Amino acid sequence: MQKDLSNYRKSYEKSSLTEDTIKENPLEQFQKWFYEVEEAGGPDEPNAMTISTIGLDGYPKNRVVLMKKYTHEGFVFYTNYESEKGKAILENPAVCLSFFWANLERQVIIKGKAEKIAENLSDGYFESRPVGSQLGAIVSNQSEVINSREALEAKLKALESSLGDREIERPKHWGGYLVRPISIEFWQGRPNRLHDRIRYTLQEDFDWKIERLAP
Repeated sequence: MQKDLSNYRKSYEKSSLTEDTIKENPLEQFQKWFYEVEEAGGPDEPNAMTISTIGLDGYPKNRVVLMKKYTHEGFVFYTNYESEKGKAILENPAVCLSFFWANLERQVIIKGKAEKIAENLSDGYFESRPVGSQLGAIVSNQSEVINSREALEAKLKALESSLGDREIERPKHWGGYLVRPISIEFWQGRPNRLHDRIRYTLQEDFDWKIERLAP
């Protein structure tokens, strides 16, 4: 089975990225682009990002997660610490995040180190989640093999029955990570595949070196 996709082509012409218009700090540039993506009306989840880790088997693995916060320090997401990605981060905290915003023909690629956030911050976010999401974090042994969907749903119903109206506490194996960036690349699609690529690299004095890369 095969399908030739060589004729799938698109000319990127919506914007440009130049040294005289970018911010000096990449987190401020990220905020600018994020607002512009939201104002342009899409995609449905502009905070969806791909996170890449090096697994315990030595292979890289990508998956999409939702960024829940960004600050001058970096990018925050939440997950099960005992999941495949959590175990990979424990072994090797070097990760790569990427955003693809097709509506404005943009990508952002971030290299950095992931670290657990403070427990009280994870508690605060967990309390803000819908009850169903809170229960899901408890019953799901993320990345583990399970017998069936029915067994998972039965486990959820049993938990619901046992808790009643009691407050749901955050399980200790679930919480947030902060990815502190060391490199952030902004990619803007341009005609003739001559895309704009501007990379910020963190220096020892904590300033950011700005370079243009060939497309």
